[in-house]
Amino acid sequence: MNDTVPSTRVNQVRERLRAGRAVFGVMAFEFFTPGLAPVLAAAGAEFVILDMEHSGVSIETIKAQIAFAHGSGIVPMVRVTACAHHLIAPVLDAGALGIMAPLIETREQAETLVAACRYRPEGRRGLGFSVSHDRFTGGSARAKMQAANEAILTIALIESARGVENAEAILATQGLDMGWLGHYDLSDSLGCAEQFSDPRFLAAERRLLEAAVVADRPMGFVAATGDAAQLALRRGFRCICIGHEVAVLRNALTQEFAKARKGVPDAP
Repeated sequence: MNDTVPSTRVNQVRERLRAGRAVFGVMAFEFFTPGLAPVLAAAGAEFVILDMEHSGVSIETIKAQIAFAHGSGIVPMVRVTACAHHLIAPVLDAGALGIMAPLIETREQAETLVAACRYRPEGRRGLGFSVSHDRFTGGSARAKMQAANEAILTIALIESARGVENAEAILATQGLDMGWLGHYDLSDSLGCAEQFSDPRFLAAERRLLEAAVVADRPMGFVAATGDAAQLALRRGFRCICIGHEVAVLRNALTQEFAKARKGVPDAP
């Protein structure tokens, strides 16, 4: 391999967030084709979060999607099924530049996430090289470890009443890059499922955002539309997904089919 090409990739999303900027991407649940990442990149996405929690997708598919994302110039991140070392390690070695761990409710869980994602002394990530994450190259392991520690984005998905109660401790965890509000699960946990204007939900969201400001951590959110993303930005979120790809496609087609059928009589 050309010596001028680094073996470990730079995470531009992490750099932009650390510089105080906003970033935009998409979650992916279903359409894991070779064209997904290029289409997202062409649309202006800066990252994709590949979901493993609800999709049932295999590690082989995730490895391919990560490669497609790198080739398309967007940052691949993965929501794993649980915050456990053995679930995070293969995804990192496949080349993911970010890990979202679901249902983070305690500082100890946030520390487990960080430890799985960082090499020593920042964490306890296992050493495996000449694989996808270091572009199958040789060379110094120490240099790769240091570069990887600078590249991996650690995301705590806070989506329960207990998580909100511990928000300050979670977000202050050393090595944690950001928090993410899981609004559907949080509303359900609070007893007001899908009622995002309920005072209980609004109070929980406010507490999360205030804790993030104190801890100097950006917060992430899934917004259904660009207008909803603008509202989220004004509330204080800086890492925003414009829906997930199934909902975006379905909603866009629903609107266009409605326009196409306007004035067209139903068939007899």
